[in-house]
Amino acid sequence: MNSQYIETQAIRTQIERTAFLEHSNPLYLTSSFVFEDAEDMRSSFAEEKKRNIYSRFTNPNTSEFVSKICKLEGAEDGYAFATGMSAVFSTFAALLNSGDHIVSSRSIFGSTNSLFTKFLPKWNIETSYFKVNEVDKIEALIQPNTKVLYAESPTNPAVDILDLQVLGDIAKKHNLIFIVDNCFATPYLQNPIQFGADLVIHSATKLIDGQGRVLGGVTVGRADLIREIYLFSRNTGPALSPFNAWVLSKSLETLVVRVERHC
Repeated sequence: MNSQYIETQAIRTQIERTAFLEHSNPLYLTSSFVFEDAEDMRSSFAEEKKRNIYSRFTNPNTSEFVSKICKLEGAEDGYAFATGMSAVFSTFAALLNSGDHIVSSRSIFGSTNSLFTKFLPKWNIETSYFKVNEVDKIEALIQPNTKVLYAESPTNPAVDILDLQVLGDIAKKHNLIFIVDNCFATPYLQNPIQFGADLVIHSATKLIDGQGRVLGGVTVGRADLIREIYLFSRNTGPALSPFNAWVLSKSLETLVVRVERHC
């Protein structure tokens, strides 16, 4: 992505100013939002209008953060989570059913590996692994019940690099949902959607914040898949707090400067 474009979007993508014309967007530390009347409440919960209802669903601060990530990643929609791992778990829990199968890179974050090996098997969801230097063996691992192809690149913590274009082509050929954890590269260095990813996950705790202040996670990508993730998450409650969303939105304003120095 053009660095000038990403810097502009990271700064200028903001929620609507209030009547007070504040320079910096305010914190919306509220559990819920009021309705004009019973009909307004009914139509809001029926999703006949798009508005904030309850901060477990949406909140102005989390919406701004998600909107920024979507623009930087070239994604249609997204949802923000309390941590990176809640983003990983909720994404898989929302999209997989008992009996489904995952093909994943073996080099992945430790907690993600624990999710695949210790917890998803409780719901009869199994994972097969390929080595990062053996992407030519991926197709042999695909089964009739395989639903997801998953990878990190660069990987955490080994910093292995995978050819996302090759993975994207395989996923498309076999009609798999291609999910990429992009938190080590950030949207500044890499946009997995350009290589065929259907969903991109970030532990915003890492380079998006980059200063050890808050935890957070986000998944962005295809609107139809995000819809399923949203419906799962609004009922199970892994939402990002408005305060952390506000911090992370501000963090994105300095992402390019920080990542260039990291590199």
